[in-house]
Amino acid sequence: MSAALQRQSAIELILVEVAGHEFCIDIRSVREIRGYTASTPLPQAPEFVLGVINLRGAVMPVMDLRARLGLGRTEASGRHVIVVVHHADRPAGLLVDAVQETMIFDEAQLQSPPRYEGGPTEAFVDALIPLEGRILGRLNVPSLLPQDVMDAAA
Repeated sequence: MSAALQRQSAIELILVEVAGHEFCIDIRSVREIRGYTASTPLPQAPEFVLGVINLRGAVMPVMDLRARLGLGRTEASGRHVIVVVHHADRPAGLLVDAVQETMIFDEAQLQSPPRYEGGPTEAFVDALIPLEGRILGRLNVPSLLPQDVMDAAA
């Protein structure tokens, strides 16, 4: 296989920790990683929305990824990290416990997660990666960012 073809099938993912679990996000969806910043609450926002922050003049929603994934609420502190992701040219922050590392995988290593009858039509995890005795879930960024929340922050 040529080096160019190998690069085409490679995918770079950033590993994050949320509630003691490891997840990964496609690096192409990540704009930046920044330290925790307290946010301004939005009235009537879903429970997983912490509020909004000013990101270089742009209002950006910040979501508690732990709460969004149904793993409880984060008691945010200075040790937490905000991963700024983008979808449809709109930024959003995902509060995580830690960012661990970036890794490169061959797309052939990604496996489909199981689907359940009555489950969501668009799952938060769109691929699983078996890795050294553990399984990483790749987060589907668009499904994590509900349109109404993105619109409220605009």
